[in-house]
Amino acid sequence: MTVAGVDVARTAKRLKALYTAVAYDIMDEMGLPHQCLDLAIAPLDRSMQVAGPAYTVMAGPDMRERDEMPPNTKLADFGVFTQMYDGCVVVVGAAGERQSGIWGELMSNASRARGATGVVIDGGIRDGRLVREIDGLGVFARYTSPIESLRRSRIRDIEVPISMTGTLTSQVRVNPGDWIFGDEDGVLVIPKDALEEVLAKSEEAKDIEDKVRQEVQAGVPVIDVYNKYGRL
Repeated sequence: MTVAGVDVARTAKRLKALYTAVAYDIMDEMGLPHQCLDLAIAPLDRSMQVAGPAYTVMAGPDMRERDEMPPNTKLADFGVFTQMYDGCVVVVGAAGERQSGIWGELMSNASRARGATGVVIDGGIRDGRLVREIDGLGVFARYTSPIESLRRSRIRDIEVPISMTGTLTSQVRVNPGDWIFGDEDGVLVIPKDALEEVLAKSEEAKDIEDKVRQEVQAGVPVIDVYNKYGRL
């Protein structure tokens, strides 16, 4: 599938062959240093990776019962799932809600069935063990919780710009279609307009780092290796 002219599966595969540290270095050099989400947002399993265009979900605290909520045609009949697409990464901004699990195993399975390959939540997830067992889904969250989200938080909108907590800044904006890349070190938001440059330069930097690693492991003095490649 292509999104905005980008082959999603092929691009995700290229990103997953990298690691977030090298991609962050490149974005830092490009003047995009504030694209790392809060480091508390971590994979449920350290081996998990996530890479794909963001399918954004805006959520937040809400103490109302279901029958108190006004109609929302965009979200009616489980509309949160209907616009998902192959290769997308569901990105949930929970607006500071820090108690309940706003996402869980059934929602994760429904997302996977719609083609999502990842979920990144600035908040909590439930059913962690069952979520980890879903094949092909990388899941990153701030915490796990047994607490039901009803009367505590709810989804408010989808596929709109959302705010996620950042590491170097209080907020990181995520637009629908921006690229999400995460591994055990953290989660990066790559602006869609910068994707090709970040990817190409990161691959080039990784090739250099591979050569540096080989020479360091072979016993070449570190100063000589650094002088030769300019990276360490």
